[in-house]
Amino acid sequence: MATISDVAKLAGVSPSTVSRTCSNHPSISERTKERVRQAMAQLGYEPNFQATSLATQNSRTFGILLPPLDCDAYQKSFYLEAIRGIGLFCNQKQYTNAILTGQSEEELLQGVQSMVKSGRAEGFILLYAREDDPIIDYLQNEGILYVLIGKAKKSLGETIYVDNDNIQAGRELTTLLLDMGHRRVAYISDEWEHNYAQDRKSGYLLALTEHGLPVRPEYILEGSGLPEENDGKLTALFSLPERPTAIIASDDVLAVALERAARGLGLRIPEDLSVAAFNDSLLSRLACPQLTSVNINALQLGIEAASQIINHIENPDLLATKIIVPHRIVERDSCCPPREKEAD
Repeated sequence: MATISDVAKLAGVSPSTVSRTCSNHPSISERTKERVRQAMAQLGYEPNFQATSLATQNSRTFGILLPPLDCDAYQKSFYLEAIRGIGLFCNQKQYTNAILTGQSEEELLQGVQSMVKSGRAEGFILLYAREDDPIIDYLQNEGILYVLIGKAKKSLGETIYVDNDNIQAGRELTTLLLDMGHRRVAYISDEWEHNYAQDRKSGYLLALTEHGLPVRPEYILEGSGLPEENDGKLTALFSLPERPTAIIASDDVLAVALERAARGLGLRIPEDLSVAAFNDSLLSRLACPQLTSVNINALQLGIEAASQIINHIENPDLLATKIIVPHRIVERDSCCPPREKEAD
C-alpha cells in the first residue's frame, strides 16, 4: 500500500506538501497540487483525512516531544535550555507550543496521535533522535511536519534536523586528552540508543585510530540511565590492571556521577583520572574540580529548531533543511597530563 512518503517522492515534494494538497490548502500552488494529485492517482494512494486535518488548521501551535525516559534524564539541563530557545523564538513569531512526553514509547505515541486527530498542532519538534523510533515512523507515514534536534539516520532527504557535528566534537575532545599524553582513554554513555551518543563515540574511535591506538572494548561502557552507587561495571573498569587514565562521558551529569564513583575507589580527579564531558551545563562549573566540557549551544539548537518548523509551516514547499550548530570545548580543571608518561 502506498504511503504519503511514496507520493512525496514521486511528486518531488515534501510529505507535508502532500498532506496540504489533500486538504486543498491555499498555500500550495495549483501547479504543485496537480503534480501531487497525479502521483496519488498513479500510486492509488488514499489520504488519511484525520492526519491531513493538521494542514487545514491555522493553530500557530506545535508540539515539543521529550523522549520517553525515566525522571533522571530530565535533570539534564539540555532539555530545559532547548525548550527555552524554542520558546524565545516562538514569542517573536506569536506561536505557541505544547510539551509531550510519556513513560513509554506507546504512551508518547498515543499523545502525538491525540494531538494529530484533534488538529491541535501543525507539526512537532523532537528533542531527541534515535533509530527505529515508532513516533518518527508514524509522523513520516502520515506526512506530518516534524523537526529533529539530532541527526537523522534514515530518510535523510525528507527529514529536517538541527544538530551539532557530534563526530567532530567527540574527535576533538578525545584528541585534547591524547595531546596531554593520555593513551588509555575510556568512553561511557548513559543514552547509548540516541544518535548523538553514537556519533560522539564514533569521534572518540576516530581519534584513537588517527593516533595509532588500539580500541579496547573494555574501555567502552554503554547503558541507559545514570549509574547506581557501587556500579559493578564502573568498579570493574577502574580496577583493571591497566585502568584508564582519562574518561569521556557523553553528558556532564554522567561525568559527575563518574567522578563520585572514582573517588569512592580512592582515585583523585584529575591526578589519577582526567574526566571530560559534553553539554557544559551549570553542573560543569559547580563540580569540584570544574569539568572540562563541550558546549553544544543547546539554546541555539532550540532557536534553530523553532525557526525551521515555523519556516516550513509557512512555506510548505521548502526542501528539508539540515542545520549544524557550532560547538566549542571549555577547558577546566578536571583534566591534566597523566602522572607518568604512557607508552604509545
